[in-house]
Amino acid sequence: MITLLSNIFIKNRINRKDPAVRQAYGILCGAVGIFLNLCLFTGKFVAGTVSNSIAITADAFNNLSDAGSSVITLIGFRMAGQKPDPSHPFGHGRIEYISGLLVSVIILLMGAELLKSSVAKIMHPEEQLFSPMIIVILLASILVKCYMFLYNRQLGKKLESAAMAATATDSLSDCLATSAVLVSTLIAHFTGFAIDGWCGVLVGLFICYAGYSAAKDTVSPLLGQAPDREFVRQINDIVMAHENVLGIHDLIVHNYGPGRVLISLHAEVPADGNFLALHDMIDTIEHELRDTLNCHAVIHMDPICVGDEETTRLKALVNGYLQEISGRLTMHDFRIVTGPTHTNLIFDVAAPYDFSMTDSELETQLKDRILRDNPTYFAVIEIDKQMA
Repeated sequence: MITLLSNIFIKNRINRKDPAVRQAYGILCGAVGIFLNLCLFTGKFVAGTVSNSIAITADAFNNLSDAGSSVITLIGFRMAGQKPDPSHPFGHGRIEYISGLLVSVIILLMGAELLKSSVAKIMHPEEQLFSPMIIVILLASILVKCYMFLYNRQLGKKLESAAMAATATDSLSDCLATSAVLVSTLIAHFTGFAIDGWCGVLVGLFICYAGYSAAKDTVSPLLGQAPDREFVRQINDIVMAHENVLGIHDLIVHNYGPGRVLISLHAEVPADGNFLALHDMIDTIEHELRDTLNCHAVIHMDPICVGDEETTRLKALVNGYLQEISGRLTMHDFRIVTGPTHTNLIFDVAAPYDFSMTDSELETQLKDRILRDNPTYFAVIEIDKQMA
């Protein structure tokens, strides 16, 4: 159904990196989710009322909350697609994450309320009625939720949308929860064991877990999570494919919402190269990054001496000391300043965030190792943090 509707309503639907196409998919999936969840709520509410089942009724209201979540998702995608303005020069893409967070809160609240109702049902059980209509409604609900899980997961991956991925997780948990309700209904009918309240607790736990998972996936990008490793690798491959780029460092990725990424990095270039030619190369790389990865790139050139034998020797020497401390450490921006009494070795060291030594401990140990080799070498070190 989603494929058919997207063929009808979404222009240029193949170009999913386009923010307008993302917005259209989000609105379409939100509208379909509202319709399907309202249908499920109506059917389950009738079945729960007729059978006097708290588990079925609670599951019905879970679907009603899912419909409300779909409304928030739809509005979120709509607002996230607004163009940049003077107050928000990088657009409104993070609204998609905020809408996902609101959905998570709603899911958690519904889960808590269901747990409360289910415990009351355990303490004061009531007789459940049984009819084939109830079984048909529950089976239909399971099939619909399986379908919603599949299309949300598929589009979540294609659009790289945390909000859709969270919705897919919610649909899967609903499918499992409704299966538990179906099992409790059949057991109560054929054995007489009243496990309705206990299944309601199980459903509540599923809902709470779905809310927690959704919240985790939406809070991380709002807080500024580390970029995806594959995305970093693609950046490195594009930049390093150019002959006069000797290395890159200080890569920073700013995520302003799906499809709205700003990156900055330092590219090492030969100090004796033609400045105009190097500048043209950097412009070309920035355009390649924009066209290939759909991101805005700013690149700073760092000139590196490549023909000086003394600089090359000392760089190799210091890098050896660095590897003795840990193979997880790297060095960049190495240069020397020679004076009448001593030589300054100036460089940056990149250390992972989870490195066992503090910055001061690492700096002291490296300086001491350099001085032991030659007391006339003074190290001027800047410690940078990076992903492991």
